[in-house]
Amino acid sequence: MDLILEDGTVFSGKHFGYEKSVAGEVVFNTGMVGYPETLTDPSYKGQILVFTYPLIGNYGIPDNSRIDDLLVNFESEKIQVQGIVLTSLTKDYSHWNAVKSLEEWMIEHKIPGIEGVDTRALTKRLRSTGTQLGKLIYKEKDVPFYDPNTENLVSQVSVKEPVLYGDYKKRVILVDTGCKKNIIRSFLKRNISVLKVPWDYDFSGEKFDGIMLSNGPGDPTNIPETIENVRKHLSNNKPIFGICLGHQILSLAAGAQSYKLKFGHRSQNQPCLLVGTKRCFITSQNHGYAIDEQTLPKDWKPWFFNANDGSNEGIRHSFKPIRSVQFHPEAMPGPVDTGFLFDEFVEMF
Repeated sequence: MDLILEDGTVFSGKHFGYEKSVAGEVVFNTGMVGYPETLTDPSYKGQILVFTYPLIGNYGIPDNSRIDDLLVNFESEKIQVQGIVLTSLTKDYSHWNAVKSLEEWMIEHKIPGIEGVDTRALTKRLRSTGTQLGKLIYKEKDVPFYDPNTENLVSQVSVKEPVLYGDYKKRVILVDTGCKKNIIRSFLKRNISVLKVPWDYDFSGEKFDGIMLSNGPGDPTNIPETIENVRKHLSNNKPIFGICLGHQILSLAAGAQSYKLKFGHRSQNQPCLLVGTKRCFITSQNHGYAIDEQTLPKDWKPWFFNANDGSNEGIRHSFKPIRSVQFHPEAMPGPVDTGFLFDEFVEMF
């Protein structure tokens, strides 16, 4: 099996998983653990994922037979990536909660993979050239390249109808643009009901105490309907909190501009500094776009920035209870350093 990049570079290896060819955007993740959560993150829709950690699959896959159970450590109902690139696949897994191997799980979800690839060399190439389109060739030779960022990927991962979780006095509207389940868990733990609504749903007629804008895949400019729905609520005093793509949606609704990062941030150890302090938080991240904070209107301020490249990692309104972050305070996988941001948001209700 071959991984072919759009610049003509070829990485050869051994096929595993489902037997088919796929195309997408080739990105890398430097996390050491958490592959079940990572692979089910809807933010990876349309992407071929390179794991830089050399051994993947050693603790297998936990039981997900109760697919609607929010306690199961999956972030959506299926594997979201197009394909997987590894150095070494561990087939003989060992974990008390495991019921199948990574490869068996991939076959169930019709996801192909390639192992035996020098993922460090591949990652160095993507870091120097920038993220590239690519394709995993199993047998078919005429597979075209595919750029997922030209599509509205959000419409493919969002719910079709509103779904209510919990029965508490306070309620948050969760705009589902590819929501990770741990965002829902984070609110339920704080006794907040969650009404998850589709990406283009006009929730103006709903009763709620706050608005949560979720993570998700692709270019934020591809979902102007969501941006416009959020813009309608910037003039009132309802608390709003955005995560990842939700941060970009809020920023665009406020009047700022987004841009594509050279190779994105996808790991569990991204250092983010609180603006105006030396306080640094280690965060989980998964995104390929960022906000140009120089384009923020006068009533908006930068909140966090990335200690590695200086890119914006959060914004907040000067006097309204509206804010967002580019990283994932809900983690899964990754550190929970910034979980307190959910507490701060709930206290605004």
